[in-house]
Amino acid sequence: MNLSNSNRDKPRERLQEKGVAYLGDAELVAILLGTGIRGQGSLELASQTLGQVGGVVGLSSQGMGSLCRLHGMGTAKSARLLAAVELGARVIEKKSIQKGMNRFTCSRDIFLRYNGRMSSLRQEVFLVVGLNNKNEVLTEQVVAMGTVDECRVNPREVFRPLIIEAVARTLLIHNHPSGDPSPSPEDVRLTSRLASVGKLLGIPVLDHLVIGANKYCSLRDLGLMSIEEK
Repeated sequence: MNLSNSNRDKPRERLQEKGVAYLGDAELVAILLGTGIRGQGSLELASQTLGQVGGVVGLSSQGMGSLCRLHGMGTAKSARLLAAVELGARVIEKKSIQKGMNRFTCSRDIFLRYNGRMSSLRQEVFLVVGLNNKNEVLTEQVVAMGTVDECRVNPREVFRPLIIEAVARTLLIHNHPSGDPSPSPEDVRLTSRLASVGKLLGIPVLDHLVIGANKYCSLRDLGLMSIEEK
């Protein structure tokens, strides 16, 4: 039985017939939405939503509030889309671990591991990563969340989980929602302060990465980590 014509506007049936790889972005979003609204089917609503947020890349940077404000989107639909985006980011991260990216040898290794999680966030998030003596990840902890341009970080919150997990060293990672990963003077001062605390505690700070729109800056690569040696 040829289902092509009858299923042209039925993404779930097309998925069953052809496979998920054959579906377009709007069709995948339509399946997640489940239903449309009065006078507008799920596929039309999906196309409209993607157009409003800038496609699937734009969708990855949306928050619950911004999605809910779009025409035809409510809490349930928005939650399903955000959950799918987050799940995709986690799959990418888990695959990177399976490929050996759980052990870091340079700043790019760190970027490849965390870019999917950090680059699309709409607010600043400060992540602390605890490592063993082989630079393998032992623990990860979000220690601060802020606004679109500011994140207040308390050294106690940074080092508390590291002490509990008895890590050997640590990495600091945070994002710039603006997309520009260039470290600010505040970033440099905070890194210096945390590196000094880490030296006192015997948990050296190896690097501080700032992640922007699929690009990054390493304060160590930029020569801004020398304070910990003093």
